[in-house]
Amino acid sequence: MNKLTIRDVDVKGKKCLVRCDFNVPMKDGVITDENRINGALPTIKYLMDQGAKVILCSHMGQPHNIFTEGYGLTKKEKKKVKAMPESEQAAATAEFMEKSKKDIKKFTLKPVADRLNELLDNKVTFATDIVGEDAKAKVAACKEGECVLLENLRFDAGEEGRSEEFCKKLNEFCDVYVNDAFGTAHRSHASTAAIVEFGFAKTAVCGFLIEKELSVMADALENPVRPFVAILGGAKIADKLNVINNLLDKCDTLIIGGGMSYTFIKAQGYEVGTSLCDNEKIDYCKEMIEKAKAANKKLLLPVDAVVVKDFPNPIDAEIETEVVDVTKIPADMMACDIGPETRKIYSEAIKSAKTVIWNGPMGVFENPTLAEGTKDVAKALAEAKGATTIIGGGDSAAAVKQLGFADKMTHISTGGGASLELFEGKKLPGIECLNNK
Repeated sequence: MNKLTIRDVDVKGKKCLVRCDFNVPMKDGVITDENRINGALPTIKYLMDQGAKVILCSHMGQPHNIFTEGYGLTKKEKKKVKAMPESEQAAATAEFMEKSKKDIKKFTLKPVADRLNELLDNKVTFATDIVGEDAKAKVAACKEGECVLLENLRFDAGEEGRSEEFCKKLNEFCDVYVNDAFGTAHRSHASTAAIVEFGFAKTAVCGFLIEKELSVMADALENPVRPFVAILGGAKIADKLNVINNLLDKCDTLIIGGGMSYTFIKAQGYEVGTSLCDNEKIDYCKEMIEKAKAANKKLLLPVDAVVVKDFPNPIDAEIETEVVDVTKIPADMMACDIGPETRKIYSEAIKSAKTVIWNGPMGVFENPTLAEGTKDVAKALAEAKGATTIIGGGDSAAAVKQLGFADKMTHISTGGGASLELFEGKKLPGIECLNNK
């Protein structure tokens, strides 16, 4: 952790542009999970207490190509419209525009501003634009110890497009740039990295959330107390190729579960029925099995599986299952969870560890019948005595919370994609750009 933090700079009377991650789940305009808001509070409160003028900014979801100066069509939509008969083009364009207008309401940060106001003694105002007239007026009126939350950054094409002009305008609200959005630290967008990389924000530091994420996860990866067990699950092996390779260099035991494990099963010469399998990555899996053997590392793969005839639809529907040996998966069946024998083997390995990191569920955990593998892994982490247990965000974090084990974990990351890239050994643009100590 060689980056400057908010403790290292004088912020009194200064405009602090704080990149937060307020991409919170919403239903009918109501926030359904406040974890990300709560995660940002220590940094915001510290800056307010130090007399800073706090300008908060964040994205929310993936808006339908909405810009502050109007509404636009995506490239895909423009192509669709162009391919239509001329008589239908106007109606199709209007339909896409209407979708944009609905998205404005769906992705506004106004509910977040309202909640922050309740938590911060009514010291938060909301700007209805990002770098427009309302934002300029609200920032100009902001007093020391107060906050302004700007509207959803992705309502401006310049955010994801890394527009230099957009960065320049954002920087008008910035004497000190603070990145505290670990969940987007792996993205190189205007507000996460480009504002510093273009040389606009000269003083660039991290907040307490990023400091915590880095100190816990980087320390576990670089200086683990051994035995060090890493668990990887989820569906796509392609997303985790370099993660597997990097973790095999660092851990003592690598546990593979989820849909990605069946490519490894096939690499061992067995058929996997209709289970998820990436045939292009079979040779890679063979290489990793050999690498583990050569390095004297344990690579644990499922020995049995819970199989179904068809994928559950809807995902949480009741479903009939069978347990089979992974060497005998029927041709017309799909493996959707690890079996009881595998659960036992994985749990024993986890409970004997002193450092555990986990990213990706063991099966289709959204379905109660197919959640047993994920549940047992979460339980084993909760029962690993004296171990540092780190959940790498995303589905694993959702599963741990849903299953009631969240308070038993050492650390649950706020960023699935960012933590994966950290596990992979990549440098994160949103952290690399910050000032070194």
